[in-house]
Amino acid sequence: MYAHQHSASWRLFGLSSLLGLLDPITGTRDKLLETLIAWSDINSGSGNIEGVEKIATLATGRFSELGYDVQRIETEPVAMIGPDGQEGTIQRGPILHFTARPNATRRIMLAGHLDTVFPVNDSFQKAVIRKDGTLHGPGTADMKGGLLVMAQALACFEQSGLADDIGIDVVLNSDEEVASYASSPYMEKVAAHCDAGFVFEPSMPDGSLAGARAGSGNYDVVVTGRAAHAGREFDKGRNAIAGAARVVGALNALNGQRDAVTLNIGLIAGGTALNVVPERAIVRLNVRARTPDDLAWVDSAIRETITSGDFGADITAQLHGRIHRPAKPMTPQLESLFETVRSAGGDLGVPVRWAATGGCCDGNNLARAGLPTVDTMGVRGAFIHSHDEYAVIDSFEERTRLTALSLLKLASGEAVWPKDIAS
Repeated sequence: MYAHQHSASWRLFGLSSLLGLLDPITGTRDKLLETLIAWSDINSGSGNIEGVEKIATLATGRFSELGYDVQRIETEPVAMIGPDGQEGTIQRGPILHFTARPNATRRIMLAGHLDTVFPVNDSFQKAVIRKDGTLHGPGTADMKGGLLVMAQALACFEQSGLADDIGIDVVLNSDEEVASYASSPYMEKVAAHCDAGFVFEPSMPDGSLAGARAGSGNYDVVVTGRAAHAGREFDKGRNAIAGAARVVGALNALNGQRDAVTLNIGLIAGGTALNVVPERAIVRLNVRARTPDDLAWVDSAIRETITSGDFGADITAQLHGRIHRPAKPMTPQLESLFETVRSAGGDLGVPVRWAATGGCCDGNNLARAGLPTVDTMGVRGAFIHSHDEYAVIDSFEERTRLTALSLLKLASGEAVWPKDIAS
């Protein structure tokens, strides 16, 4: 048990002493690799609750070893539009919240997710070590590798003698890959009481981090017409797919109206048989924008397009959805936390760079709660969300050291706490 084991003044620690505190990480690579293979071989697609529960059990065991208190939060069912265009709900997996030193005035939040994008019936199910030094498999990078880096870094931190005055909140959700609708309110609630945040999404193969992030929203448009026999009573039908095509054209026309605002029509479904005029069709789309103003604009433009559009005689279109990931801008507080990570990397001989990205993650939501968050502290890897996903094996100890030293710099007073930086 680590969480309450050590006590020491930060004044006793200079840089060489801080680096010495990382010694427990040396030699952990092979064990982490073995564990990651076992975890990756368990399917935990967002919709596979049984698989998610298996990973939740393993994660509970791993983080409980640190002496942290464990809380399991059951999530509420999430509203969704089914393939038939009808409103329904879907249940997601639990939230796990591990805490240490709940009364500490300085708190660090570390967050990750248990789910992957690969459904239980996907052909991509097993992790394989390749000759190029990578581990190829589902969730190896995104983000089971990151979860294990987080746990190992915290084990080092808890043994350091510098943890006694620092509160820790580890929050793991089960629906990050499906927009965190069920978990984001709880995660933001925790984030609001913390002073620095780290999320363990994978870094790029060269170790680069994501800086500012675009915001995102998902929308469904249910188009309803009138069914009829395609031969006998074609004129009595109202073709919902034809109406959906007009919807697609109108929405797609919003592209290019503002720089860096994109609307991607990602899925169209409708109809039942070739000899039936389709009564219903669904258009599903994703939007991205880099500023709050642009997100507000695109949300308003979509609503106005659907509300006022003419999609055919007796054709109706009903809009569902919203912006679910706010934009995450680069602020002075966030830049300060990045500089802490860069300083840690410099001490370790690991270059740390970052750049803005159109991708988004739970880091966006933690930022909305006011928490400066570096959200790509996980293993180096690439091709996430595809059957080519891999993690770089030699990055396991590297990213563990980078995380642990970043925590130690904050705890020792060597680094400035980001919330102490003026806006």
